[in-house]
Amino acid sequence: MDETKLQMLVDRMEITDTSLKYATGVDMRDKELYRSCFTDEVEIDFTSMEIEGPKKISADEWVDQAFTLVGTFESTQHIITNHVININGDEASYEAYLQAQHYNADSIFTVGGYYSNKVVKTPEGWKICKLKLTSTWTQNT
Repeated sequence: MDETKLQMLVDRMEITDTSLKYATGVDMRDKELYRSCFTDEVEIDFTSMEIEGPKKISADEWVDQAFTLVGTFESTQHIITNHVININGDEASYEAYLQAQHYNADSIFTVGGYYSNKVVKTPEGWKICKLKLTSTWTQNT
């Protein structure tokens, strides 16, 4: 295997890992891990959930907002799969399926949909610079 193909495989794995760290960070309430997934400024688009965006804000501000929101739930579980990644040098875009459950003792709110994100390669690894959630369904029980 030539060096270019090997680097593409490594990049794809690292981009997927960034996506999975995003889910783990929010679900484990690990602000440092979650924050490590983003560039210093990030474009957020959660308009399909009537939450945010699209707008550019500091990653620290986004992390605080996200943790305030998930803090209203006893626990959450974000499952992100089926990554389709397009790499162009030190930039990439990807789509990935999402199913996220938000649990309280008296209710469960579930979101299904997909992320359409953009990432950039930094000295610290691949980081999300644009985060877009498209919700295709929700269920509240």
